[in-house]
Amino acid sequence: MKKNASKSGPKLLQHDQHFLDQGFKSLAGVDEAGRGPLAGPVVASAVIVRDFLFSSDINDSKKMTPKAREIAYEEILEKSVVGIGVIDSPLIDEINIFEATMRAMQEALTRLGEIPDCVLIDGPKAPKLPFKQIPIINGDAVSFSIACASVVAKVTRDRIMKYYDRIYPEYGFGRHKGYGTQEHVEALKKHGPCKIHRRSFEPVKSLCKLF
Repeated sequence: MKKNASKSGPKLLQHDQHFLDQGFKSLAGVDEAGRGPLAGPVVASAVIVRDFLFSSDINDSKKMTPKAREIAYEEILEKSVVGIGVIDSPLIDEINIFEATMRAMQEALTRLGEIPDCVLIDGPKAPKLPFKQIPIINGDAVSFSIACASVVAKVTRDRIMKYYDRIYPEYGFGRHKGYGTQEHVEALKKHGPCKIHRRSFEPVKSLCKLF
């Protein structure tokens, strides 16, 4: 892993550099997208950055425009090892969103294809895996590696929801990505839930009784 300087998020880079200076050679960042929506999967990404010299301005994905995220996504894939985990709505309903998120993170880390020396995870808790793991609250605003993971997870999930928008155009998934906007709730009331709605989430749960 190169320890290059970058114009992208210097504070985020400094945070990760602290761990590299401790002797960790392989540092993975992990984040998720889609815990709160009423429909669609929860997606987690694990990223081991190989080259920190980025031309993209990497940040917490929520603070980036869709276009900036897409550009950053491509550069992250070029300069990193990436693993992605996707847990769909039926399993979310079966095991709850917290457990589904942990499982998505486990899948993402497993799919890296290598064992990192240290894993930085966005959030207060880490999945059960035999890695050194450090949970960091608001980690996507603190760590460069986690910020990269947040971009990959967000772009991946947005693309999934755009695909579902073609299958279920009446809900507007391409616009709100499954979140509980007024448009989405009104479509739910009119058409009822579809196969990708989370039936354990309100108001989907209540509306299921009407259709």
